[in-house]
Amino acid sequence: MQASEAKLQPIIEGAKQYVVPLFQRKYSWDKKEWGALLDDLIELSEDNNTRTHFIGSLVTMPTNSVPEGVSKFLLIDGQQRLTTIFILLALLRDNARRADQKKLADQINNTLLTNPYENDTDYYKLLPTQSDRAAFQRLINAEDFLPDSLITKAYLFFQRELQAKNIDGQVLKRVIFTNLSVVSIVLGKDDDPHLVFESLNAKGRPLTQADLIRNYFFMKIHVHEQDHIYKLYWEPMQKALEQKGDSKEKKDNLTEFIRHYIMKDGVIVKQSDIYFSIKDQINKSDALECLKELARFATYYEKLLKPEKETNTKIQRALQRLNRIEVTTAYPLLLNFYEDYAHCRISAEEFVVLLEVIENFIIRRFVSNIASNQLNKVFPTLYRQIKDKYAENSIEGLKSVLQTRYYSKDVEFRQRLLDTRLYGNGDGAIKTKLILESIEEFYQHKEQVNFDNLTIEHIMPQTLTEGWREELGDDWAVRYDLLLHTLGNLTLTGYNSALSNSSFEEKKELLKESHLEMNKYFKHKHSWRYEDIEQRANDLADTALAIWPYFGEDKIERGIQKKGSITSPKVLSIFGEIFAVQTWRDVLEQTMNVIADMEPEAFEKIQKQFPRYIGTDKSRFRGTRNLKNGMFIEVNLSSHDVQKLCLQALVTAGLTANDWEIELRDN
Repeated sequence: MQASEAKLQPIIEGAKQYVVPLFQRKYSWDKKEWGALLDDLIELSEDNNTRTHFIGSLVTMPTNSVPEGVSKFLLIDGQQRLTTIFILLALLRDNARRADQKKLADQINNTLLTNPYENDTDYYKLLPTQSDRAAFQRLINAEDFLPDSLITKAYLFFQRELQAKNIDGQVLKRVIFTNLSVVSIVLGKDDDPHLVFESLNAKGRPLTQADLIRNYFFMKIHVHEQDHIYKLYWEPMQKALEQKGDSKEKKDNLTEFIRHYIMKDGVIVKQSDIYFSIKDQINKSDALECLKELARFATYYEKLLKPEKETNTKIQRALQRLNRIEVTTAYPLLLNFYEDYAHCRISAEEFVVLLEVIENFIIRRFVSNIASNQLNKVFPTLYRQIKDKYAENSIEGLKSVLQTRYYSKDVEFRQRLLDTRLYGNGDGAIKTKLILESIEEFYQHKEQVNFDNLTIEHIMPQTLTEGWREELGDDWAVRYDLLLHTLGNLTLTGYNSALSNSSFEEKKELLKESHLEMNKYFKHKHSWRYEDIEQRANDLADTALAIWPYFGEDKIERGIQKKGSITSPKVLSIFGEIFAVQTWRDVLEQTMNVIADMEPEAFEKIQKQFPRYIGTDKSRFRGTRNLKNGMFIEVNLSSHDVQKLCLQALVTAGLTANDWEIELRDN
């Protein structure tokens, strides 16, 4: 690295070219910066002393050039300042031409703006990044402007200001080259231009990981090939994954894609390590071949984000369903499957089945409230495991591996469909709507149902009227909290606002007019009490089991009580702690004590969510036990309701049902 103070004239003059690297952003100066620079130049022109004015640093790096080409330098830092100087010089040249000052105009054009004896892009002293290049070259060529470019706007700003202030072009040119000074830093071949750029721009808007990666790729590619390769591989990838919308809500899809691309080989990559991880990959292989592969996988990733880009309608639909249940953690695996599909190693039908297996796995875990925070470590390693043991059958391989990753078995999945508060927890409503739509589609309509304008309706409403309390019976207070958001009480309808908290008879009359098969269920119902909700939940659970059938081989089930069973509990296992229990009341008490001890704030959420079961006023309850934190809990409940309450409390607290298990006594 060589650093020295220098005036602008020797930096610009001579047969040379400054190339703005692709990792640099577009020209972004506006009136604030233009005005500040012009004010400095005017002040210097009025000063009798020829003092030096420092305008910052120019960091450059010599690049490889063909023998007949001009000397080329990557402009690592200082593109905003230098581009603005060139814009001003182009204006001074044009003003000189209009004033018939041919000598001044030619001097500026032939020694400062262009390399007059060179062709193509070598003609220009400065080569901005691709998005600014057309506007800049039109300016240098004195052609029609590109009106929306900031480069054009800068030119017009200076044109207005110079005319209004009647500034002499000769004087301004002299000030630019006599008074303006920079620190010129020329990097050697062993210096890392990216690190220099990062340190010099630390106070600016930080580069994304994708920016850094683009930088590193094109540092490895000859400058004469960069433009062609950028347009062929990087630009299409960048445009395809560009996120539209408000900047505050924008997600850096390109960076996230590159992370998933690296993880497809089975490695776990943190967000902060993406650049360094792919840098290692580039160093171990040919940069261009690595970029080609990245661009190819980006076409798959675009279809994962935008399934409408997929031409096969069955694959498209399967991807759309996966997007609704948030399976981004599976993207590294899906990229591998897409590559297999693209190279005919799996058929379209097999690809669809693989997508359905993943949906099955995710839906069962969601219903069973199994934590998803470890899936980002599960999915990246699956492809290699599948290929190692099931090279000829990816479907069986995927099923075999996933069934060992907390995959819910039938009896647990069914029980959770009856008990779980599906609605009202985070993105639960989205997944719940998909479950209800899938159940409706299972009836195999002859006509396609449009679900877009349908919403989830609670049959027993979220706000109970006096009539509804009478409808539910004496135990309405106990039953309400446990049943409100469960599968049995939910349906799809376009009459949500009309139904509201109407009586069951009024709701039934509207639902009878529905075109949905699942709503024909209510036609012959005369009440909507606890047992009615439970019965419908059982019916819908049977359908759900058929839609997402268990794909494992091991039929051993976890110990949970089935309704109607008189089996009593023996051992409660919760978050690694083991408790001997005699009754279901013991299970409830110990569960609440552990939650209150481990997660006091979470316990407060449970208390607010279930005020009819937990509180400080003992007289409000029929039968109580005193918890260790001083709270009282209702224990005059059936064994079935105890299980339901425990599991819903875990969900409310943001804990996971797979950490709660009951060992039952032998009958």
